[in-house]
This record gives sequence, structure tokens and C-alpha cells, in this order.
Amino acid sequence: MKMQILSGLAVLALLGAGALAQTPQKQTAKRLTADSTFASNAMEGGMAEVELGRLAQQRAASDHVKQFGKRMVDDHSKANEELKTIATNKGITIPTTLNAKDQAAMDRLAKLNGAEFDRAYMDDMVRDHRTDVAEFQREADQGGDADIKAFASKTLPTLQDHLKMAQETQSKLKK
Repeated sequence: MKMQILSGLAVLALLGAGALAQTPQKQTAKRLTADSTFASNAMEGGMAEVELGRLAQQRAASDHVKQFGKRMVDDHSKANEELKTIATNKGITIPTTLNAKDQAAMDRLAKLNGAEFDRAYMDDMVRDHRTDVAEFQREADQGGDADIKAFASKTLPTLQDHLKMAQETQSKLKK
């Protein structure tokens, strides 16, 4: 009887050790999936920033908003190319078109002109960049893939600058 109990405990111990041994692998796989999701979301957001920035250059009344739009096109185009290279090298499929949410924002803003456009666009830019900064900070802090983590860390200060610029531009429109 004691032998059967000891044998049973030994089997349970081995099973438990096996489960623990798999945990880091599962965590690594989960983290890589999170890194891929981050890369995909970052590309979607970056493409939207470029398209909306182009729209701002066409429809804005304020020179500040037009300049902000140009900066979005320039900075996000550069970041998108860098991320595309990283993703391609890692076999991560990234989107090539705007997602439904970003397309809806584009469609909504495309119907506006002048000061009305300026306010709506800058409101979106402040909101979007707050989210972007948080997501890039999380990836920079917790990312599992060294290249994607480095991209997030490198891009984060630019996004923080965009948020600051968006808030300042938004403030100028309210005066």
C-alpha cells in the first residue's frame, strides 16, 4: 500500500514537473503572438496616420494642422517602412489596407472642411496618440521579440512628441 502511494506521488510529481517545464514555452509563444499582434496593430495605426495626415494637408484651414498632418505623413511613413522590414524578416503578416475603424474615421473626416475638420482631426490625433504611446510603452517594457521591442522603444519618443504636438495644436484651435 505504501509502495502504491509512493508510486502515485512520484507520477504526480513527474506530471507536475512536466507541466511546469511547458509553462515558459507557452509564455514565450503567447508573448510572440502578442508581439505579432502589436506589429500588426502598429502598422494599421501607422497607415491610418499617413492617410489622415494627407487628408489634413488637403482639408485643414489652420497652417498648424496642415503642418501637423505633414509631420504625421513623414514620421509614420518612415516608421511603417522600418516595421514592414522587421515584420517581413520575421514572417509576420501585416495589413496593407486600413481597418474598418480607421476607414470609418477617414470617411467621417473626409466629409469635413476648414475649422470643423481641424477640430475633429486634432481631437482624433490626441486620442489616438494617447493610445499609441501606451501601447508602444507596453511593448518597449514587456516585448518578447528583441527587434519588435527595440522598434517600439525607438519609436516611442517620436509618438510622445506627436502627442505633445497634437495637444498644443488642439489648444491653439480653441483660442
